[in-house]
Amino acid sequence: MLPRLHSQSDVDPLVLGFLKNLKNEGFEGDIESQYSSRLAVATDNSVYQQLPQAVVHPKSTQDVVLLSRLSTQENYERITFSPRGGGTGTNGQSLTQGIVVDLSRHMNKVLEINQEEGWVRVQTGVVKDQLNDAIRPYGYFFSPDLSTSNRATIGGMINTDASGQGSLKYGKTSDHVLSVQAVFADGSLLESDMSGGRPNEEGLAHRALKVTENVCREKRDQIKAKFPPLNRFLTGYDLNNAINEQTGEFDITRVLCGAEGSLAFLTEAKLNLTPIPKVRVLVNVKYNSFDSALRNAPFMVKASALSVETIDSNVLNLAKQDIVWHTVSDLLTDVPGKDMQGINMVEYAGHDVEEVDRQLKALTEKLDNMIASKEAGVIGYQVCRDLSSIGRIYKMRKKAVGLLGAAKGRAKPVAFAEDTCVPPENLADFIAEFRQLLDSKSLSYGMFGHVDAGVLHVRPALDLCDPKQEVLMHEISDQVVKLVSKYGGLMWGEHGKGFRSEYGPEFFGDELFTELRRVKAAFDPHNKMNPGKICTPLDSQAELVKVAGIKRGYYDRQIDVKVRDSFKQAMECNGNGLCFNYDTSSPMCPSMKVTADRRHSPKGRAGLVREWLRQLTEQGIDILDLEKKTLTDTVSIKSMIERVKNSLTKQRDYDFSHEVLEAMNGCLACKACASQCPIKVDVPSFRSRFLNIYYSRYQRPAKDYLVANIESLLPVMAKTPKLINSVLGQNWVQKLTTSVVGYTDFPLMSVPTLDARMSIYKRFNLDELTRLSAGDKANHVVIVQDPFTSYYDADVVEDFAKLLVKLGKTPVLLPFKPNGKAQHVKGFLKRFAHTAETTADFLRQVANCNLSMVGVDPALVLCYRDEYNEVLGEKRGDFEVLNVHEWLEPRLEEFEATASKSTEPWYLFSHCTEKTKMPNAEKEWGRIFTHFGASLNTVPVGCCGMAGTFGHEVDKLEMSRDIYGLSWKPQIEQLPKDRCLVTGYSCRSQVKRFDSTKMQHPLQALLKIM
Repeated sequence: MLPRLHSQSDVDPLVLGFLKNLKNEGFEGDIESQYSSRLAVATDNSVYQQLPQAVVHPKSTQDVVLLSRLSTQENYERITFSPRGGGTGTNGQSLTQGIVVDLSRHMNKVLEINQEEGWVRVQTGVVKDQLNDAIRPYGYFFSPDLSTSNRATIGGMINTDASGQGSLKYGKTSDHVLSVQAVFADGSLLESDMSGGRPNEEGLAHRALKVTENVCREKRDQIKAKFPPLNRFLTGYDLNNAINEQTGEFDITRVLCGAEGSLAFLTEAKLNLTPIPKVRVLVNVKYNSFDSALRNAPFMVKASALSVETIDSNVLNLAKQDIVWHTVSDLLTDVPGKDMQGINMVEYAGHDVEEVDRQLKALTEKLDNMIASKEAGVIGYQVCRDLSSIGRIYKMRKKAVGLLGAAKGRAKPVAFAEDTCVPPENLADFIAEFRQLLDSKSLSYGMFGHVDAGVLHVRPALDLCDPKQEVLMHEISDQVVKLVSKYGGLMWGEHGKGFRSEYGPEFFGDELFTELRRVKAAFDPHNKMNPGKICTPLDSQAELVKVAGIKRGYYDRQIDVKVRDSFKQAMECNGNGLCFNYDTSSPMCPSMKVTADRRHSPKGRAGLVREWLRQLTEQGIDILDLEKKTLTDTVSIKSMIERVKNSLTKQRDYDFSHEVLEAMNGCLACKACASQCPIKVDVPSFRSRFLNIYYSRYQRPAKDYLVANIESLLPVMAKTPKLINSVLGQNWVQKLTTSVVGYTDFPLMSVPTLDARMSIYKRFNLDELTRLSAGDKANHVVIVQDPFTSYYDADVVEDFAKLLVKLGKTPVLLPFKPNGKAQHVKGFLKRFAHTAETTADFLRQVANCNLSMVGVDPALVLCYRDEYNEVLGEKRGDFEVLNVHEWLEPRLEEFEATASKSTEPWYLFSHCTEKTKMPNAEKEWGRIFTHFGASLNTVPVGCCGMAGTFGHEVDKLEMSRDIYGLSWKPQIEQLPKDRCLVTGYSCRSQVKRFDSTKMQHPLQALLKIM
């Protein structure tokens, strides 16, 4: 039986008192001190892990002022803070042992857009892509372009002075910040444009202004001599650009940009905007070696390109194994007879179409000559002119970081020296030495980056669960510092200092670093703001954080290696945070999108399971043996009684497993993370295992048993469907099921039943199917039933049979066999294994008849491939069940093409599991409709919020409705409902529930068209 995990890292009583006082003083935001919330922000996209004391989510600047002001009380002097945005930092910038102040949950509004003057005012929790969506209708975009733009916040961008693709023309974030609203450690407020006059002389804001300006002016010569003339810049503190060379004016904003939250909280920002180019062209230049790509980059820059991005063959090969490759394979084709080892992506953009065309022509003519003369290693190129293609290429490039993290084996690419910056003309030689260094250590690595700015991302693969490899990481880090110095560059060209702050004194020298400390002391004399990052206050004994800080590997190595390997879907999460994606039409992760709670994300859930496994190991539990017993042992009366007793004391006795359960309960098991996450963090897989083990100690809720048995109940209920519907329609029954069982909005049974609808077709047994001739077998199609469509949406199955007849085929309806997916979702793994084994055995017998087997619901069909393989392994055997489009699309030549009968298009809403596990599904449906003379438009939507039975659970109803409102409801409302087609049963039932419209399956539209 699972033991109770009662130990947790206690919160400092002083902090608990502070948080209580904070709430009493009128703090309106969220205050979280539970272990799970703290764990969710204990990591970022770096290798480090620091458990904070608490997490607070302010709702306003006034909340932040209150937080800071209260902490100035003498008894709270040792309380510290760290601002946090998207949590995408690669160097632990926002990690702290103090209090995390997360501005992304509530302070994420676009406050004002001035189209005439080209600026916008925002709260700093706004995500970069969210901002661009808001200003795009005005003809503008916020130009600093990050690979993490769909989850990075403006506050985080300002704090790290982020830049990215196109920085030669567009510059860094600081080049676009007109002013900020800053809250200092004492609660004093500063509007950096000084529109309201200088701040109160009694506050830190006034002192910081005065001291910093004096430092910038008095040490001007030393500053100019030390700060390198590179396009990229080192974070903390930009004393060089704080003085305007033309006007001589001092601008405190430039000092706050890149300060990594170590000087003040930034709550609002006024940003200048860039007009959207009228024309964009991308040239993908292919090389026979990565060195050739690097050495050819300066030529590209001189060709007046907006940007030159590069990726090596390692990244390309990983991309080819990922879902993203389906979207770009036609844009990055291999060169016949050549080995493509690197790519430079050269973009031109502007407002003068003719000028861009001239630039493009000049470049392509030179490339043609290079190819003909075999010069510079160029072996080919492709030109992308349409925005959609360019967007797909950059999406693949932005996913490169995560793709590297998906490398096989225990050694994973590690961020610690991956944003070095050297003058572009030195880049190829620098990288050659860098590669020699890594090769001498026998390390594998991938490379990509912004060669036009001299920034290349290099992540050596290390297993940080191995203490020796952790030491090796520190050695390499120190050697790279010397290497960048040799080539006139920076160790931190793009991603900030964070735990690399220890290199600051050596880089700046004693005199200038002392001045940086003077600035820190003026802003934050008590070292309360992100202590240890950038520098410490002058006269302080506090230390800087170091590269050798505690890492995730320290905790992960405490878990038995066999357990780590078994739970690798959770263990391998590298924190890249793609699951925090702002895009509502992206299927990953719906629960995170509506809750804005990091626990309810694949990253959050993976982190909680890792800690859960660590604590079990700490107690000496053999986790794999415990799991095996739950799958093999018979449950005794004694253990059942124990479960009931444990459940009765759940509210009284703390158990960390309850916190893990809370996060798992919010998962819709949509499986999007299993393919959309570059690391393939598969939450439903380890979630089902967790639930299975968790309920070896605690009693399950009644609703879970209903779900586990629904496939056995439905055939019985279908014998008297009208009676069942009549009973379910009674108000008292609905109230009873809601209050007692915990389910709501029960769907009604199909009348007539599927059996009645299919009575006109001949029934076959296995012997008859086996005896069919080869020709007859080709004309017979077996329909594999699923529980929900067959019993709740039977007309879809009936219409599939009719469609098959129209196509000249004979439909064969298989007897209903339980699929078991609902059992897997709820963690009934022992039952699911039995269901899967029985059904797989039956389907193997059918497969031996050499007939096509087709199902109409994608989620249930995919269960045969995914969950069956996961649980049964080789015992699954060899059989294949196809989705309708998978069966139809390869056979289109068999069926006569149809001339277009209507110009009015149909609109396809795909099931989220279908389009993430089968990335070509929407394209294939499009080809099918085109063949039969119809037009099909794909509608970009995420999850519908139903996800099997999830949306019917009372405690999930609000979340289900909110998820539906993200992308499905807005699209449904603006399209003709009679032209909307929905592949998934659960999605159709969700639309019917919330929009009172019965949607059609695409096959039903085909039946009408033909």
